[in-house]
Amino acid sequence: MCEEALQNHFHYLFVCLPESHPTLYEFLDYAEKIGEVYSFHERRRHGRDWHDYHYRWTYHLPLRDGSAALNTHWFEVTVTRRSDGQVLFHNDWITDLFPQADNIVELVSVARSRWKTENENHNTLKTQGYHLEHNFGHGDHHLATFLLTLNLLAFLFHTVLQLLDESYQRIRLLLGTRRCFFSHLRTLTTYFVFDSWQHLLDFMLEPFDSLPATNSS
Repeated sequence: MCEEALQNHFHYLFVCLPESHPTLYEFLDYAEKIGEVYSFHERRRHGRDWHDYHYRWTYHLPLRDGSAALNTHWFEVTVTRRSDGQVLFHNDWITDLFPQADNIVELVSVARSRWKTENENHNTLKTQGYHLEHNFGHGDHHLATFLLTLNLLAFLFHTVLQLLDESYQRIRLLLGTRRCFFSHLRTLTTYFVFDSWQHLLDFMLEPFDSLPATNSS
């Protein structure tokens, strides 16, 4: 994957753990012994406590065994709570970018933000009403790919609506969860034909708009 990214003129930044790349970590141990692992430390306030961020990095480690192995750069961060020394977060990554003291914080921030893809996209598609399944990516014919494409298109358009459409924003806020919203959509479109998407949203909002206003005083 790293080599393919480079061949297509992209950079890469991937998690790299000792269990998956033992050769790289053997060379990392050697680099540490000869003083070629560099470090940077900073402290950040979190509420009433302070968190210590300890960054380490080094260069030109072989990704796997063999003479044709790709050389890559490595970095890590360990976050501890100053009050009790508890480790709150630790991870290691590899990249073709060049880690150093003036960019290591940004690299770690970018690396950690990749989890947003899992938490805010993949997890939503799997567990919050889209019913995306692993087997949608497999199959001898085109049905699985077609179902996957429909899921991704739905999620894309719902994201755009969440950003731009006031009616959609209101009904999602009023109904709460995506599952509840999808349940209402299924029920309504089973029994009624709507002239447009806006007609459907207006119909869903009408009962809420007809409720008497509450007196906040």
